Amino acid sequence: MRVKDGEQPTMEEGVSADAVGRRISCDGERATVHFVGTVPPTKGVWLGVEWDNPERGKHDGSHEGVHYFTCRHPTGGSFVRPKKASFGVDFLVALRQRYEKEREGMDFTISSTTLEMVGFQKLSEKQRVEKLKEVALRSSEVWGTASRDEIQKTAPDVEFLDLSQNLLSSWEALAAITEQMEKLRALQMGYNRLSLPSDPSTLTHAFTSLRVLALPDCGLTWPEVLQCACMWPSVEELYLRENNITHLQRPVDVLQSLTHLDLSRNPLTSETLTEIGKLPQLDTLNLSETGLASVEFNDVPPGSKTAMFPALQKLTLMDSKIEEWCVVNELEKLRSLVQLMLQRNPLMERERNPQTACQLAIARVGQLTKLNSTSEILPAERRGAELDYIKMFGRQWLESGGHQDPEKNNPSAEFTTQHPRYMTLIQKHGAPDEAELRVEKPFALKNQLLTLTFLCPDDPDRKPIQKKIPCSMVVQKVKGLLHRLLKLPGADLRLSYTCSRIEGTEIEIDNDMKTLQFYSVEDGDSVLVRWS
Repeated sequence: MRVKDGEQPTMEEGVSADAVGRRISCDGERATVHFVGTVPPTKGVWLGVEWDNPERGKHDGSHEGVHYFTCRHPTGGSFVRPKKASFGVDFLVALRQRYEKEREGMDFTISSTTLEMVGFQKLSEKQRVEKLKEVALRSSEVWGTASRDEIQKTAPDVEFLDLSQNLLSSWEALAAITEQMEKLRALQMGYNRLSLPSDPSTLTHAFTSLRVLALPDCGLTWPEVLQCACMWPSVEELYLRENNITHLQRPVDVLQSLTHLDLSRNPLTSETLTEIGKLPQLDTLNLSETGLASVEFNDVPPGSKTAMFPALQKLTLMDSKIEEWCVVNELEKLRSLVQLMLQRNPLMERERNPQTACQLAIARVGQLTKLNSTSEILPAERRGAELDYIKMFGRQWLESGGHQDPEKNNPSAEFTTQHPRYMTLIQKHGAPDEAELRVEKPFALKNQLLTLTFLCPDDPDRKPIQKKIPCSMVVQKVKGLLHRLLKLPGADLRLSYTCSRIEGTEIEIDNDMKTLQFYSVEDGDSVLVRWS
C-alpha cells in the first residue's frame, strides 16, 4: 500500500509497507529500494536496491536468470536483508538530535562546487532551536517529516538548510519540510535521489522564497531540471555539479531570474550550449570539467558581438578539452565577459611558456580584466600582450594582404577569421614595420639583446647612458645595474620608458619581478630613471 506524503509508513515484518521507492542507508552507503520480496532459493524477505555508488553493487537487478528490478548501471544493484537497512528518521528527530545538545555548528557558505556549512555560532543548552537561522543536517538519515506544522512551530526562522546526503526519496517529501520554512533562502540537497513530482507546479508554494539551490550529484538530466524549475520561481543561483546533464534545451518561462549557474563535471555537448544563451540575467557560468572542446556563436561574424549571454561576465572553462584559439576568438563575441578561467586546457598547456599563452588570450579578448586565478590585468600588461600579438602574427598579416597604408590594408578573410581583433589592435597601437618582422634566429644571443638609452630627466647634467641588455632581464636586476652605473646607493629608483611607435607616451614600469619583455620594451627605446 501507499501512504500519504509526509507520513511515516508502518512496518510489517521489519519491512516498510511502502518500501519500494524509499531510500535506505546500509553500511555507510545510500541506495533506492526497487524490489521487496523473496529471492529463491533463499528464504525470507530481501530488498532489491540500486546503490548511488554503482561500485558498491554486484548486478543489474537479476539473480540466476530472473530479472527482479532494473538498474541504470549494470553493476549497480544488490539484494540486502531488511535488518541491515535504515529507512531513516523524521526531520524533527534529526533536528533535535543535532541541536539540542551543546555543540559547534556551521555557517552557510556558497562555493562554485557545492554549498558547504562552515563556522555556525556555538549553540548552548540555553539557546533554543526556535532561534536557528541555519540548519545543517548533512548525513543525518532524514527521510522526510510526519508533521504538517511542528517544524514551523519549532524552527520558524530557518533561512539556510543543508539536507545533503540524506534519505529523502521525492520532491513531495522535501516540500513537506520546506513549506514550513517561510524564510528559507538557500537549500543544499546534494547527493540525494529525488523522484520527480507528477505536477511540479503544485509544490511551488514550498520554495517561494528560495534564492540559492544546490543539487550536486543528484543524478539529474537537464530536461528533469527544467521540469522541476517551475517549483523554484525566484532562484538566482543554481548549482548542478556532477549530474547527468548532456544536452541543454532552452528554458521557457523558467530560470529567468538565474544569475549564477554551475554545470561543472557534466558531460555536456558543445552544440547545445547556446540553448541557455537567452537567460537574461546570467552573470556567472561554470563549465569546468565538462569536456567541452568548442564554443560557437554563429549568429554574428568574427569581430561582432553576439546576442547570446547578454549579461555573462564570469566564465569558467577549466579542465576541458579546448585545443584551438578559435574558441577564444568566439569568446570575444560575448559583450559583457570580463573574467575568464582557462587553466589546464590543452590550448594553455601547449605553449612552452605559460606566460605566452596568457598573453595570447588577453590580446584576443579585449574586455578581459581578469584571466585565470591571477590578479587584475593591468594596462601595461594588456598593452604588452597586444604589442607582442601584433608582432607574432605580423608576417602573416603582411602576406595575407596587410599594409601599413590604411588605404592598401586589405588582409584576406581567412586571416581576419583567424585573428578578428588584429585590425582593431593595429588601429590602437599602430601597424608593425616590415623591418621589425624579419625572421630572426630564435636562440641567437645577439637577437635577445636590446639597445636601450637610459635618461635621467630630473638631473639634466647627467649624460645619457646606452647599454645592451637581455630582454629577459627582470626589472629588479635592471635597477641593480643602474645603481652601479649611476652610483646611487640606497636610492629608490622609479622606471618608465618611451617608445618611438607611440609619440609622447610614457609607460610606467611598476613591477620589479617582471621582465623588460613583459612590458614590451623594444630595441632602441629610452628608459627614464627617477629616484628619491
